[in-house]
Amino acid sequence: MLHSGHVAFLEEAASHGDLYVGLGSDETIWGLKGRKTINGNAERLYMVKALRCVKDAWINSGNGIMDFEKEVTELKPDIFFVNTDGYTPAKKEFCEKLGIQLIVSKRLPSAGLPVRSTTALRQECRIPYRVELCGGWHDQPCVNDLCPGSVIVMSIEPDFEFNDRSGMATSSRKKAIEIWQTNIPAGDKIQLAKTLFCLENPPGTTRVSGSQDQLGIVLPGLNKLNYDKGFWPVTIESRNDPELLDFVKENLHLIALPPRKDDYDVFKGINTNPGSAGKLADASKRCWDAICSYDVKAWGKATKECFEAQLEMFPAMFTDEMAKAIEDYKDLAYGWKVSGSGGGGYLILISDKNIPGAIKVTPVL
Repeated sequence: MLHSGHVAFLEEAASHGDLYVGLGSDETIWGLKGRKTINGNAERLYMVKALRCVKDAWINSGNGIMDFEKEVTELKPDIFFVNTDGYTPAKKEFCEKLGIQLIVSKRLPSAGLPVRSTTALRQECRIPYRVELCGGWHDQPCVNDLCPGSVIVMSIEPDFEFNDRSGMATSSRKKAIEIWQTNIPAGDKIQLAKTLFCLENPPGTTRVSGSQDQLGIVLPGLNKLNYDKGFWPVTIESRNDPELLDFVKENLHLIALPPRKDDYDVFKGINTNPGSAGKLADASKRCWDAICSYDVKAWGKATKECFEAQLEMFPAMFTDEMAKAIEDYKDLAYGWKVSGSGGGGYLILISDKNIPGAIKVTPVL
């Protein structure tokens, strides 16, 4: 859906020289977002080509987040221009290999016009996503039966349309949209989360979607979900004070990675054990204490140790793309982990420094 935000982005790009635009195909959008395009290939291409700032445009022949490789390799441009939410380490590496300058848009609207996004125009859906900050897997009995522990989650505004299979609770959010359309309804938030949990895990479900997803979407702010032998937390600790949430927002950075592959199996090579479960529980406790104490360095250290404990139990979470991204950013961050159950999605960095190309998220108050 072409809007003024797109035009401002393209005009900014065109300020650097002749502008060529590669559009993701309908099939690529379906694969990444899990939804059909409102306007198909031909109509979207027609509109972009009609813009006076565009010299030429095409539908990329590839698929996934690197669908443009063939066309860009043939064109050999001087500059590759992307939005913040379109930046990935793989694109950076691609440009370095071909000697292309990578520029990330400042995403500034035209003077006097509001900031626009496709997500906002598609429908005024304010149902949040959730980001898991530490302790993931402790909402599963295969881990919390071995050692009680906590999962720290934060509800975030839908300012970006996160990719499917990216560890941002997109499947739970889709179920929430099915029953509530555009907003979390009024009422008891815990009961609403239980409703969503039951909807996503009907009788007969063999691999239960952990309740951190549903609670992370429904409960505002920052929440520490404490688990002990079960799928539902025994207690919940919440922080909704704006000053603390601003601290989290300021020091939390997301770097886009490829989505999980269709045949991804996080349980391949699983090695759950009391020692690793205990390390994960300890890291989550220290992470919560560090955030509540406004200690970004201790937060980063606990996050890194959380990730290490997760990988001891679920080695399939890790990918070559993650290894490359961590190598690129490790000197800028105090700690890192990946979103959700890994295999792709987003690299989460904890840092009080500016992280080039990172996505910033907004907590739900």
